[in-house]
Amino acid sequence: MTSTLPTSVDPTTLQDVLDGRWAHVRQDARENLDDHDFLPTYGENTQEARERVTRAAKKLADSGRVGFGFPKQYGGQDDAGASVTSIEMLAFGDLSLMVKAGVQWGLFGGALQLLGSTRQHDKYLRDVMSFDLPGCFAMTETGHGSDVQQLRTTCTYDPATGCFDLHTPHQAARKDYIGNAAKDGRMAVVFAQLITQGKNHGVHAWLVPIRDERGNPMPGVTIGDDGPKAGLNGVDNGRLTFDHVQVPRDMLLDRYGQVAEDGTYTSLIENETRRFFTMLGTLVRGRVSVGGSAASATKLALDIAVRYGNVRRQFAAPGEEREIVINDYLVHQRKLLPALATTYGLHFAQGQLVEDMHDIQTAVHARGEEVDEEAQRELESRAAGLKVAQTWHATRTIQMCREACGGAGYLQENRLPHLKADTDVFTTFEGDNTVLLQLVAKGLLTGYRDAFGSLDGWGKVGFIADMVRETVLERTAARALIARLIDAVPGRDDEVPMLERGWQLKMFEFREKHSLEGAIRRLRKNSTMEGMAPFDMFNDVQDHVLKVAQSHIDRVVLEAFVAGVDRTTDPAARQLLDTLCDLYALSTIEADKAWFMEHGQLTSARAKTLTATVNQLLKELRPHMTTLVDAFAIPEFWKAARILEEEADRQEAMAARDAEVRTEAEGRQASKKSATDLEVAPAQ
Repeated sequence: MTSTLPTSVDPTTLQDVLDGRWAHVRQDARENLDDHDFLPTYGENTQEARERVTRAAKKLADSGRVGFGFPKQYGGQDDAGASVTSIEMLAFGDLSLMVKAGVQWGLFGGALQLLGSTRQHDKYLRDVMSFDLPGCFAMTETGHGSDVQQLRTTCTYDPATGCFDLHTPHQAARKDYIGNAAKDGRMAVVFAQLITQGKNHGVHAWLVPIRDERGNPMPGVTIGDDGPKAGLNGVDNGRLTFDHVQVPRDMLLDRYGQVAEDGTYTSLIENETRRFFTMLGTLVRGRVSVGGSAASATKLALDIAVRYGNVRRQFAAPGEEREIVINDYLVHQRKLLPALATTYGLHFAQGQLVEDMHDIQTAVHARGEEVDEEAQRELESRAAGLKVAQTWHATRTIQMCREACGGAGYLQENRLPHLKADTDVFTTFEGDNTVLLQLVAKGLLTGYRDAFGSLDGWGKVGFIADMVRETVLERTAARALIARLIDAVPGRDDEVPMLERGWQLKMFEFREKHSLEGAIRRLRKNSTMEGMAPFDMFNDVQDHVLKVAQSHIDRVVLEAFVAGVDRTTDPAARQLLDTLCDLYALSTIEADKAWFMEHGQLTSARAKTLTATVNQLLKELRPHMTTLVDAFAIPEFWKAARILEEEADRQEAMAARDAEVRTEAEGRQASKKSATDLEVAPAQ
């Protein structure tokens, strides 16, 4: 296989593809977010970090760049997609600022906007946008994080006072890890069980003042500091406890449930579980933002590692004077290039997710259309899956980049330790990744149930592959293109070239479908086991269920990558992306080749060919490594890595060293020639 890639590709042609629908938001950020307070300061203590990040948040509010997702009548732009994109760009700076901004304008402000009334918007929204009203999002409890439906905090309505009684019944019910709580927050959106007329109507949210104008805790509110953390030192995470705090009735965020003066509860959504998930579904923007922010941190780490690998040299080849650039080693390419390919695939998947989120939320909130529940469920499932993929990819890749930079990567001044520490918790907040994988799998199982009958007994229909494919495999924007590519695969699988895109897609689809069918078979078998508890029925196959979810996410990412290549108009950029997509697909298959071999999709000989093909793709892509990170278009100022600032000095020093080596070699050659001339002179 010989390379068909052009010798060079203009990175701006790739940037145009990556920047996508909200390119103007990305470019505005690159040109205007140039304040030192927006970047990490190495060596500062927690108090200094918090003060700087609070100062930066106010500057960000004053810049007018926090209102993209808010309604136009309050100075916003009604643009949910721009809101997520702006957070993604902010994540190239200090991640503490990104998180604080996400808490203030994404979670606190977003909950007020999406769960509250026009009256509440009129009273508070402008102050939230200006940061004159710093706020918190108080959902998680010490004893309940992922299982939000079982929160223990109660809020009980008393018609005699016209107030709710907000109470923390025990320490495990305290609100914990709450951003903005320890220092800045003056009001919180508090999630608790709504009780009225003796009945619990499930989790709802209230606006609750937690500090007065002088910064003192409000009566009945106890505020604590979570203390030192592994990272995100600029975020003031704290704990909130409520001792029978009186909350006026009109502070209930009552879009999905209302309480009348006499305590009568009403809601357009009668089913409590459906109402709960509808409320949480409106807040999906936070989960989408976390995944996109993790991707930004990953891109920055790869940018640093690739550029360092271009100048760092280790070990000379036999007979050579000059040491070899570490990016020329196959093992180094195997670290960086598959990670780059995955990062591109995730970027395209994130872009499609943000577009779908924007279109769904615009239809509901701006145009007043009814919620498309099927589309909303698909959106939530994909947001959960991509959050998992992007945050785990960030954790793995940033660590790999740290190692790829050797000892230099361990120095704070080279940014990677900050990225490592600050992104570690991304796998936990906005949903624990393992729990989210189960949410993805549940969506796939529900799709099967809806098509083939109740999961109670698992129906009587056999496993019909085509029906499973059509009804369960999630639709994507590129579905027609994907179907054409798969249908065009010629001959037997073991004879198809590995660079045939349809074969790659077919392998991903087979793994997902087969895993899903296998999980269902095991669940059906368990359902026939006499005396087996429902919990044990599912718990017994939990490992299989997670495999289904992971396979599904991988397929969604590959299909998004294929769609991204398809819409690339520049021929050279398209060729490069096409090859990078090959690397993503084949390196993913290679990483799971044991499964494919176990299930008859790879012979041992073909598995060896797979590895050889991946190695060949690495050789083809090696000359384009810098181009691929250039396309991220991360401003130099944002990188804040000394290792890059010294790059020009290192290159100059290496050039001088090369000149010195050449001079020495020429000198030795001249001396050797002179000696030879002296030896032959007498014979002449």
